Amino acid sequence: MDLGLAGRRALVTGAGKGIGRGTVKALHAAGVQVVALSRTRADLDSLVVEPFLEVTKEACDTSFDVNLRAVIQVSQIVARGLIARGAPGAIVNISSQASQRAITNHSVYCSTKGAMDMLTRVMALELGPHKIRVNAVNPTVVMTPMAQANWSDPQKAKAMLDRIPLGRFAEVENVVDVILFLLSDRSSMTTGSTVPVDGGFLAT
Repeated sequence: MDLGLAGRRALVTGAGKGIGRGTVKALHAAGVQVVALSRTRADLDSLVVEPFLEVTKEACDTSFDVNLRAVIQVSQIVARGLIARGAPGAIVNISSQASQRAITNHSVYCSTKGAMDMLTRVMALELGPHKIRVNAVNPTVVMTPMAQANWSDPQKAKAMLDRIPLGRFAEVENVVDVILFLLSDRSSMTTGSTVPVDGGFLAT
């Protein structure tokens, strides 16, 4: 399906690995010019996985820097540029199913992704009058190298997979396809939404 993205320009954050790298490849294939690869601290393997009673200030600061502050800063640059040119646009934030479901030992991660969902809604509200749409995708575990390392324990993986009706984790392409749709005019009436890519996890 032609999503009408050819000839457009895009900025991709965290482009060095995982979903970011897959998005860059898909955008190139769709004829999009990737004008900047923003390598923020989001490139770091900094997922904080520890019990609530052991969470430190440093862990909180790192997670908020990666999962929220970096997104705000980059999105401000993009939005200001679009507004200055009088151009419409679309921003897609990467959230998580963990924004809407509690996961053991993920208190900081769940909290920052919950904040990401609300940030997405407020951005959509404020940027809508400028014809800028803002949405988020909320994947389940996506089989990037970081996820493979964090979910390599079969017992831990089984506990999560048992809550996913489709019985599997997502591949990078599953998330990238939804990102491309949300960037395209095919979703021109969609903004302020959080779109699960979770195999049904949030339905259970």
